[in-house]
Amino acid sequence: MRLVGLLICLALAACGRSVPPGARIVVAGDSVMAWNRNSGGSVADNMSALLREPVGDVATSLARVTEGVGPLSIPSQVARLSAEWVILDGGANDLREECGCTRCDTVLDELVSADGRSGAVPRLVAGLRGRGSNVIWADYYTAPRYAGTICVGPYLEYEARLMRMAARDEGVVLVDLAAVMPSSDLSLFAWDKIHPSPTGSARIARLLADTLQAERAKRGGGR
Repeated sequence: MRLVGLLICLALAACGRSVPPGARIVVAGDSVMAWNRNSGGSVADNMSALLREPVGDVATSLARVTEGVGPLSIPSQVARLSAEWVILDGGANDLREECGCTRCDTVLDELVSADGRSGAVPRLVAGLRGRGSNVIWADYYTAPRYAGTICVGPYLEYEARLMRMAARDEGVVLVDLAAVMPSSDLSLFAWDKIHPSPTGSARIARLLADTLQAERAKRGGGR
């Protein structure tokens, strides 16, 4: 029964995931990106409408940077991508599954080293950069369920490490989703007080679309 449950989970995770022919932008990652897809309101759906161009979507709920299987592995999601822009997040499920909110140093090191030079995330990003993609990494907001708790600490450290990673490569941009997702505004969050509501997904998409357009302008409209 556990195997059947896993297969069902994997099948559901794959539903709705696609990259339209010729898409220059692909969204990958975990449930923050995938949420509201069933109603046509995921981050990728909103970005496509804002940018008026096709946006691929390979994000999957429960996906992890490490230890994931099939579509639940973020490195597997992007392994064959060579899009002009790849927008993704990841790491929350790794931290949640491996350490909860305490003693997370080992998991953080596996994701990205303190200096931002090594770990699963820098390897993933380096692979994309090696195939010619620019990368926008979406750093997590603080969900209302965890605001004011010890769970905030590991994510702040994760953000600091991601910032050091991004600073090493002008083709990598770190975007802080907290800028548009304040934990005090519950209208931006789903019933679980973790994932974005349709309004929240739209806000995230607007931030990412604006960032992408600004980066395109700096590059003269190209890569």
